[in-house]
Amino acid sequence: MERCDVLVVGGGPAGSSCAWRLRRAGLDVVVLDKARFPRDKLCAGWITPPVLDVLEIDPADYAEGRTLQPITGFRTSRLGPRGPGREVETRFGEPVSYGIRRCEFDHYLLERSGARLEVGEPLATLERRGDAWVANDRLAAPVLIGAGGHFCPVARTLNRAPRAEPIVAAQEIEPRLNGAACRIAGDTPELFFCPDLRGYGWCFRKGDYLNVGFGRQDSSGLRSHVRAFFDWLQASGKIPRDVAARWPGHAYLLRGSSPREPVGDGLLLVGDAAGLAYPASGEGIRPAVESGLMAADTLLAADGRYDRARLEPYARWLTERFGGPVRGRPLHDRLPAGVRGAAAGWLLANPWFTRNFLIDRAFLQRQQPPLEAPTQS
Repeated sequence: MERCDVLVVGGGPAGSSCAWRLRRAGLDVVVLDKARFPRDKLCAGWITPPVLDVLEIDPADYAEGRTLQPITGFRTSRLGPRGPGREVETRFGEPVSYGIRRCEFDHYLLERSGARLEVGEPLATLERRGDAWVANDRLAAPVLIGAGGHFCPVARTLNRAPRAEPIVAAQEIEPRLNGAACRIAGDTPELFFCPDLRGYGWCFRKGDYLNVGFGRQDSSGLRSHVRAFFDWLQASGKIPRDVAARWPGHAYLLRGSSPREPVGDGLLLVGDAAGLAYPASGEGIRPAVESGLMAADTLLAADGRYDRARLEPYARWLTERFGGPVRGRPLHDRLPAGVRGAAAGWLLANPWFTRNFLIDRAFLQRQQPPLEAPTQS
């Protein structure tokens, strides 16, 4: 039996950030992941400066040999039956976000975490033996971090009772352009919102790579939305006509609508395993990174005692940081479709609303203060 202080299941940004913080405190950490890194991981993939700051990453150092596309503006519009309506461009005087490729970013974070890596091995079995968790009948630790994304097996172990999960379903591609003409500017991602405000499409250029995707809060009709969106992008000349058309899909949960419990005896969930994506944008990298660091700090404060009561402050900290459950449907969901569409068209054509609410708050979370130590209770 191989033992460690903490076993992290999942080597994405949440798991690797948690492992990095724990290793800096001197703990022996093992990261188990079914993939071998670098791995293919499709993601619109933008990170805001607070992510770099909290992880102590120098942008110039990271950009050596990797994609780090500065973003200084956004172009937004509302989708309609004949394509988008009026486009609004929001400009900033400095980079407010950066485009990354997840295959590079995840590999970088995992390598620098300093943890012992057990990659290429899925979590096949998980048992609670006394005060320890035992994975695959060979890895034992007193505490377990579930960081395996939406389908994390640790999350299934903790939340055994079947519950309805209102997922966001998305499909996207990230082909290499190889010099092909493309009207999407690297510093200005383009966002196209559905009239019912339950989803949006995007085009985002990262150097010689182009990420195109579409996500909705309900999966019904997603393929038809994707097909219509993709056809319009090509017909309008925004993207090349010979871009690959196979669209892999993925799913995740939004904070507030997720029913998952994040804490158990000797167990914490982080990132998408805990359902922490921002509700308005679906962006999940910053919540993943911050929750990983929060979980690490919670373990360090527990001083080797990992029962549920001792770890419960983590759940309260998540609520303080990302908000609690949302009761009832949001107002825009309760409005008639016609009213919703008209309101969306008016708001999305308003430059003040677009800058101050849609971009600054919903997408960039600029109102969110830097991550600090948890509130003591």
